[in-house]
Amino acid sequence: MPGADPIPELKATLVSANRILVHHDIVDGFGHVSARLPDNPERFLLARRKAPGLVTADDIIEFDLSGEPVVEKHAPTFLERFIHSEIYAARPDVNSVVHSHSPLMVAMSVAGQGAFRPVCHTCGFLGEGTPLFEIRKVAGDATNLLISSRELGKALAETLADAGVVLMRGHGTTAVGASVQQAVYRAVYSEINARVQLSAQQMGVPEFLTPAEAKACEGTSSLQVERTWAYWLDLIGQGRASQPGVAG
Repeated sequence: MPGADPIPELKATLVSANRILVHHDIVDGFGHVSARLPDNPERFLLARRKAPGLVTADDIIEFDLSGEPVVEKHAPTFLERFIHSEIYAARPDVNSVVHSHSPLMVAMSVAGQGAFRPVCHTCGFLGEGTPLFEIRKVAGDATNLLISSRELGKALAETLADAGVVLMRGHGTTAVGASVQQAVYRAVYSEINARVQLSAQQMGVPEFLTPAEAKACEGTSSLQVERTWAYWLDLIGQGRASQPGVAG
């Protein structure tokens, strides 16, 4: 409706995103997903510090691009909120960010530069390969690996550059998208690509997608995102089958 407040709907989408990421074992007690406000690109929504599977709409608060809460100044917040704020500051095209520590992506993050590449048609967003953030180059070899400052967030955003996913050595991964749905899709399918790649490596030498193939595959991504999001909503009980009066 014209003039309707977009924030309640966006909060509901973020709650769903958290549930979907939990369902796929992308996040557990750790990890977070955010969304830029459609009518104010200098602000974004992110849950207060809480396990993803427990997040409700009331837990989601507004942040500015310095990574600080706008209204709830004393709310408990994620130490790594600067992942989100600095990527939004650097990438006007990004409207959602997912940070996670899914097991195989952590494994890929310590396998070395260039180790993680697209192997299947649903992962064209990985392009020619995934950039690898090495925190030691920024802060030395005695950090806790967390992106707990604006400086580290900026360095991560610079490593991400124009990619859709960045690996973080010994830590996990961050996926971005033009929408919450796309960012969640990339987070889930990065883990799937890692699973397929590892299986292929146990049998022989994988045949990776060429850059041209990856680009062509990504050309159908909007359809892939739409289809999977609808299916995932149904899996967590928020899809069409869960609506009153609608047959499953």
